[in-house]
Amino acid sequence: MSNPKKRSAEDGSSSQKSKKKKKANALAHDDLYDTELGVNTLFAKMDNQLLADYLAQKLTRFGSDLSPIEISDLTLPDNLPLFIEQFTDKPDSLSRPQRKKGLPHTLIVAGAGLRAADLTRAVKKFQGKDNLVAKLFAKHIKIEEQVNFLKNKKTGIGVGTPARLADLIDNGALSLENLQRIIVDASHIDQKKRGVIDMKDTMMPLARFLTKDQIKSRYGAEEKPVDLLFF
Repeated sequence: MSNPKKRSAEDGSSSQKSKKKKKANALAHDDLYDTELGVNTLFAKMDNQLLADYLAQKLTRFGSDLSPIEISDLTLPDNLPLFIEQFTDKPDSLSRPQRKKGLPHTLIVAGAGLRAADLTRAVKKFQGKDNLVAKLFAKHIKIEEQVNFLKNKKTGIGVGTPARLADLIDNGALSLENLQRIIVDASHIDQKKRGVIDMKDTMMPLARFLTKDQIKSRYGAEEKPVDLLFF
């Protein structure tokens, strides 16, 4: 017959070890967080293989209710090409007037509407009369307004959140025909040192957006490639 007291003590010991391990892991990465700037510098130290592995770990953690096949569908390729100005062959093209409406060349993805609004202001330097920055996030903006904007305005850069961007692609308002790059606001952290990849409610929508068939098939493609940058 098993001893309840002994089993309880063993369970308690296991729980304490788990807590100590989590605390040790947190401390090990603590020097990578710049809380004053709100930045996680870990992404600056990763090559494409490490980044793919890191994202896969997060998917496994937050997608515990998914099957291995579903997890695989949301996994980015190991040979992911990581490539706004210094990563563009022709920086002047970022400010160049667009020929058609609703066809951005760049999408910037943030974890929340408030952060997306900040990023929109930051990239206004590239905006012109026929090269507007599109606000493609849910905070205080109805999707009908964004559909109308994309239908009637020429935009070079779109800033949004994963779920709203996916909805705009699915309803046909956001065209990917001219898309050249996706920039993920990965290094930004909140006061609790959490970024877009560190929370289930932001990581999973991000993974689903980045692995949409229309996008994933163009990573590293010879024809109309889409570059992916985590910053």
